[in-house]
Amino acid sequence: MAKNSASEQNVPESSDEAGLTSGKKGPTPRRRDAEAANFRPLVPEDRKEAKRQSRAKMQVEQQKAREGMARGDDRYLRPNERGPQKRYLRDFIDARITLGEWLLPLMFLVIFATFIPQTNAAVWAMMFIWIYLALCVAEGLLYGAMIRRKVREVVGDDKTEKGFLFQAMGRSMQIRMLRMPKPQVKRFDKIEFTGR
Repeated sequence: MAKNSASEQNVPESSDEAGLTSGKKGPTPRRRDAEAANFRPLVPEDRKEAKRQSRAKMQVEQQKAREGMARGDDRYLRPNERGPQKRYLRDFIDARITLGEWLLPLMFLVIFATFIPQTNAAVWAMMFIWIYLALCVAEGLLYGAMIRRKVREVVGDDKTEKGFLFQAMGRSMQIRMLRMPKPQVKRFDKIEFTGR
C-alpha cells in the first residue's frame, strides 16, 4: 500500500511540472492588440527621410543596371539585345574598324567647312558627307547580312532571330568607346559563333 500511495503522489507532481512548462503563458491577446503590435505604416512618419531613402535606393538600382548593361549582362539589356546571337553580333562589329565610327567626327569637319567663305567648299563637304553616310549604311547592312548568314549556318533558319541588319548598322555607326554594352573583345580578334 505504501508503494501505491507513493506512486499516486508522484503523478500529480509530474502533471503540475508539465503544466508549468508547456501551458499557456498568459491570456490570449485581443485581436486589436495583436494587430496594433504588428502594425507597420506604409509611409513613414518622416516624409523627407522616406523620400531620401527611396531616392538613394533608386540610384543604387540605376547604377547597378548601368554597370550590368555596360558588361553586357542579359538581365539588364533590352529583350531584342539578349542572347548569344546578339552577343555575337556585338562582338563581330567590335572586332573591326568600321567606316561608321568616323562618321560623327567627319560631320563636325563638314560643319566647320560650311563656315568657309568659299561656297564650293561647303558644297563639296556636303556631297562628301552624304556619300560617306551611304557607304556607312551599306557597310552596316553588309555586316548584318554576314552575321545573319553565319548564325543561320549554326542554329538553322527557324531559330535565327530577327533584327540583325538594323542592329549591325546602328552599332557599326557608333564610336567604339560610346557603344553600349561596352565592347567585350579587342580589335582584330577572331570571333566565332558557337550558338552559346
